[in-house]
Amino acid sequence: MEIQLAVAKAIKYDSSESGDTLEIVERPMGGVTCVMADAKASGKQAKAISSLVVRKVINLISDGIRDGAAARAASDFLFMERGGQSSVYLNILSADLQTQTLVITRNNPTPVFVAQENNVECISSESQQIGNARNIRPSITEISLNIGVTVVMYTDGIYYAGERFGHSLDICSMIEAYLDEQQPSAQYIADALLLHALRLDQNRPKDDMSVVVMRVIEKEADRIRRMNVRLPFNVEDYLEISADF
Repeated sequence: MEIQLAVAKAIKYDSSESGDTLEIVERPMGGVTCVMADAKASGKQAKAISSLVVRKVINLISDGIRDGAAARAASDFLFMERGGQSSVYLNILSADLQTQTLVITRNNPTPVFVAQENNVECISSESQQIGNARNIRPSITEISLNIGVTVVMYTDGIYYAGERFGHSLDICSMIEAYLDEQQPSAQYIADALLLHALRLDQNRPKDDMSVVVMRVIEKEADRIRRMNVRLPFNVEDYLEISADF
């Protein structure tokens, strides 16, 4: 089997910095985790807050802490650091080879979609953002690590794309259409969803947009692990480039 993990993101129109931060890390007992944080608003302050949360979660997971416990610790940490004045939508998506499961951890009301066996399920259980109170618990969903499973999660910039123009993004139908094609890659699905969301916002996104797609496929080309990052930028817009994306 092979696990594919892809990210696609776009910055809010007329903003120089994304308030969304995503990082990917290998799990200490085998597998991979993607952490996605969406701070309120956009710009440098939002980026600093979302980066703070993501790095906290990544460090905890790298130390062997379970995803749910890492999310709760990050929430308490943000509450202490910012005095309850900052909140962040947080998602953690893991392929855990030790337990042979996919683990979806949500502190985000935006739903996550899971496709398996020709069925697309919307996970939209109640979920609270982190940072504005103590002891905030995440919503956790665990499913078997089976061939053909696809998970799609995203920030609210995707969810509300086109709203101001009277349009909406039917993500469930789009995922079904993509999966009807001949083995689309995780990157293909992520790119297609993001590009469609951008079109709905007339290529002037009202908010930062991020999409994460994880797929479990049967074919295994070789035993080499790969990760590819593409980061377009204009030199004049940046004095330094962050390692976060």
